[in-house]
Amino acid sequence: MNFPENQGAGIRVDGRVRQADLGRDGSASTIGVARWLEDARIRLRLHRFERLVGEGRFGPFRLLLVGQRVSRFAPAGPAGTRVQVHTGVRRVGRSSVTFGQEVMVGDKHVGSGDATVVLADDSGPLQLPAELIADLDEMQLPQTEVAGRSAAPRLLPERLHRAHYSYWAPLRSRIGDVDSNQHVNFIALATWYDEAVAAFTLDSIGTTAGGSVPDLPPWSYQIQYLGEVTYPGDYEIALTVRSVDTGSVHYELGVFRGSTCLGVADAIGPHGELRASQLPLPPAEALTEVAKKSRGVETKPAAGSSDSGGSSLEPVDERQSVLRTGAADRLP
Repeated sequence: MNFPENQGAGIRVDGRVRQADLGRDGSASTIGVARWLEDARIRLRLHRFERLVGEGRFGPFRLLLVGQRVSRFAPAGPAGTRVQVHTGVRRVGRSSVTFGQEVMVGDKHVGSGDATVVLADDSGPLQLPAELIADLDEMQLPQTEVAGRSAAPRLLPERLHRAHYSYWAPLRSRIGDVDSNQHVNFIALATWYDEAVAAFTLDSIGTTAGGSVPDLPPWSYQIQYLGEVTYPGDYEIALTVRSVDTGSVHYELGVFRGSTCLGVADAIGPHGELRASQLPLPPAEALTEVAKKSRGVETKPAAGSSDSGGSSLEPVDERQSVLRTGAADRLP
């Protein structure tokens, strides 16, 4: 992609669909769209803040990606097709900023996303310096939120428990997943959720020898990063179906190492050949136990349960996310 034009009301970055962005249908996948959004954020120029850091008047620090949303609305392809990513600021908090992004092919709106980034050091979140706020002010989108207003909804405690999920896909981290922050990159983690949905649909629908594998990847993800995912390591991607409508399936997913939840995602994908009987909702008894745990009610673990958590859980706040996160998106 080229460097951005118009550092004003939404910054435009021009690029092209790459071969690696394409899904099995020949158009850009949701993961491909996520890569375009990352490329555009990396190319943002924060001139005042960069000067402040360059003069040694601020730091050390890290910029951590703690949550993101990515949606694919329409096909974009083949490889070589021109795309435009427009990026601006939706919300500025005391120590965080949320970017809003839209993806266009010509006059067609093909995707969008949000990303929340926290400024932090080893002790936790840092207050945004005035120079950085001034840079961000120049990128504000219409209806930008200000500090004090609610951002994303809080994480429900039951999402952190194994008992909430009904399907598991084991995965081992690969050295190629590791980035310069020495943990598994957030794009790689997004592909893990894709892998779990693919495994679930294949197990649910099945395929005959030589038959095609079902191609029902999600067209939308909303992801929160809660802990560090490292190499080497053996992990499980948990999945349950939250709801089903005429044309789509709503999934809830999580990445676990043992009983520890390191991230969660909400995904929406096509219904395809999946039948209602193949889409189990979370077991009612298991959810009752999880709800009791989240309220701090003592319960005895069910026979065969793999959830070892017995203490009450509070919704994860911004500080907890930063201190625990390992899926950090480092921006220049």
